Order: sequence, then structure tokens, then C-alpha cells
Amino acid sequence: MAPLPKMRPVRRRIILWGAFAVVHALVAWLGWVMPNQPMGDVYFVYEPWSNAALKGSDIVGITETWVYPHLALAPMVLAHAFGWLGYTVAWAVLVTLCDAAAFHLLLGDARSRSRRAAARFWLAFILLLGPVGMYRIDAITVPIAIAGVLWLARRPLVASALLTAGAWIKVWPAALLAAAFVAVPRGHGRRRGEIATGALVTSAVIVLVVVLAGGVTHLLGFVTEQTGRGLQIEAPVSTAYMWGAALRVEGWWLFYDRDILTFQVTGPKVDAVIAVMTPLLALAVAGVAALGAVKAARGASARRLLPPLALALVATLIVLNKVGSPQFHDWLIAPLVLWLVLDRRRARPLAALALLSAALTQLVYPLLYGQLLGAEAVAVAALTARNVVLVALLAWAVVRVVRVPIPAAVRRPSVAIPEAV
Repeated sequence: MAPLPKMRPVRRRIILWGAFAVVHALVAWLGWVMPNQPMGDVYFVYEPWSNAALKGSDIVGITETWVYPHLALAPMVLAHAFGWLGYTVAWAVLVTLCDAAAFHLLLGDARSRSRRAAARFWLAFILLLGPVGMYRIDAITVPIAIAGVLWLARRPLVASALLTAGAWIKVWPAALLAAAFVAVPRGHGRRRGEIATGALVTSAVIVLVVVLAGGVTHLLGFVTEQTGRGLQIEAPVSTAYMWGAALRVEGWWLFYDRDILTFQVTGPKVDAVIAVMTPLLALAVAGVAALGAVKAARGASARRLLPPLALALVATLIVLNKVGSPQFHDWLIAPLVLWLVLDRRRARPLAALALLSAALTQLVYPLLYGQLLGAEAVAVAALTARNVVLVALLAWAVVRVVRVPIPAAVRRPSVAIPEAV
């Protein structure tokens, strides 16, 4: 007997929530059984940092310069609320609860086909990226970013505050905030003002707390700490150096930087490449944002412009970054979830490409990471394939921004930020 129509949404919700539970439990468990310590950051750095803060001894970002923005310490400390489970399990529980809140917001009553597609994409991405996507601070920013982009239409002030808070945990949500600000069409200055207000007020509160806590000298430490970094082995720009090491070319090799706890590459002209990457990244972000601004100024629909612009900005932060950490792939989830909700037909090919990139990333880390550190050709080839997919995703997103249509005549004002329905 066929189910009654009114029961179908209930069944869909049960199935998707069941998949949510299975995926999160499986990925959390994989962190314990996969090689090369995909949970390492949690027990090697997050737990000691948060323990020291709770004891009031050394507070990263306050008493010393820190690699992360200041609000990143909050979830690390919050995980201790489930400390009776052990800190690593507690971290997985915290991430799962945060994801559950955003998943509920995204899925709603499960009547929307687009929202169901976005929910399935998110779960598939979590599974394909694997435990590194869960056991890193980036995982906390994903549900915050998803809530932010879904609330941009109805609650722009709240959405802006959420995205700004996310940026004070890990900088990348600032790209979503910039995309939202740029995509506001002509004649909607009030909406743009609400987005700016949310960002400024939230940042001001965080800065005030840091200053009052005595951390003014370390306020921008997370910026200065990043600018001095070398080329991490997994960054797309490092691909040529990785092949040099794989082919055993003299003067090309990998090494471990004990100051920032990452593996980096070196070789001919590496210092020049390091010096140019940060300005290049800034110029590329500015160029993509300017392209979006031109489209918005000429009357492009925010519904068509915002998703590819957000994805292009986020992909730029990944592709042109000196750091190539596998958890950066978490950043791709929110702009693609938004795009699937608003226009799943146009979003599907890019979502599929992102899923391929996530799968290749899990293959590289943690599965082939031992071979990668030995500069073995198979592992370097897998990393190269992943980096090629990332570059293709960025190029495709930029092309989609370029192809956002400009109306021949504007008959009525468009909605400032599209409804995520």
C-alpha cells in the first residue's frame, strides 16, 4: 500500500536524519582506525590549549600569539562539557551537535526537493572527506556558515553576525560575508547596511573582549603568524616541488617545520614563490569580488550571482593558499549547499566536482600520507589529481560568475538576497 502523501515528508525526514546519524558515527569511528592520526590536532593541540585556558595559565591569543583567530578557543573549551567521554570523543560529539542544528535548519520539513538535495550533498561530502573534516576546528565553522547563508534573506543582521563569528574562528567565512555584501543589487542599500552592521558590531564585541582580557598585543597575531609560513606540501602551488622531490631532483625535498608543525617543500626559487603567494591571493580575491560587484551594479539577480560568487571566493582562498591542509575542503560545503538550495540544476556539476575533490583528499590524507611524506610517485599523483580538480572548480565557478545574465531592462526591483527555499 502506497504511503499517504502527507506521510512522505515524514518518511523522508526519518531517512535523512538516519543517514545523518550513520554518517557522523562512521566518520567519527574512522578517525580511530585510519592511519596517520587524522584526529591528531584534537588531542595534540586543542586539548592542551583548552586545558591551559581553563586553568588560567596560558591563554592562546591573549597571553601569546596564536595561529587562529581568538574565537577559535571557544569550541575547544566548550568540548570539555562532554569531557567525561574523553576529549577526542567529546570533540566529535560537539561537531555532530553543531551539524545537527544546521541540518535541521537546512532540511526543515523535508518538503523542498532542493533542500533535500543539499542535505544529501552535505552528508556525502562529510563521508568522502573523512575524519579530517570532523576532527579539525574548520568543522565548527561549517554549520555556522550554513546557518548564515540560509538566513541571509530573512535575517541579514543575524546572518552577518554568524558569518563574522565564524570568521573569528577560522577566517574563510569572511569570503561568504564579502559575497553577500557584494551581491546586493542596486537600490538595496539598507540590506547592505544591515550586513555591514552585523559584521562591525560582532567584530567590535570580540575585539573589546580580547582587549579587556589583556590580549591587545596579540590581537592580529593570527594574521602575522600566517604571512611568514612556507609552502605546505599539499598546497596546489607546491605541486611542482612535490614532483621534484618525487623524481629525486637535487635541491628539491620535503621537511618538517617544528615551529608551525607542518610539512613543507623547498627547492629553486622557493623564497620568491613564498613571497608572491600572499599578495597574489589578495589580488585574486579582490579581482573575483570586483567581478561580482560589476555584475551586481549592472543589475544581476542576487539569486544567480551570490552562489557562484561565494564559491569562487572560497575556492580562491584554497587554491592560492600557501597552506594546503585537507580540512580546507570543509569550506566548500556552505556555498554549494546554498547553491543547491537556490538552483540545484546549475549547482549539480560543481557539487559533483567538489565531491570528487573531497574523495581524492581523503585518499591523500590520511590513507596515502605516509607515502606522500616519502615523496612516492603514486601519492604525489593522487595529490596532483586533487589539486587539478580544485583548480578546475575555481575556474568553473569564476566562469559561472562571468555568465550570470544581466537583464536587458529592470522592470521591478529584485530581492536583495535570495530566499533559500
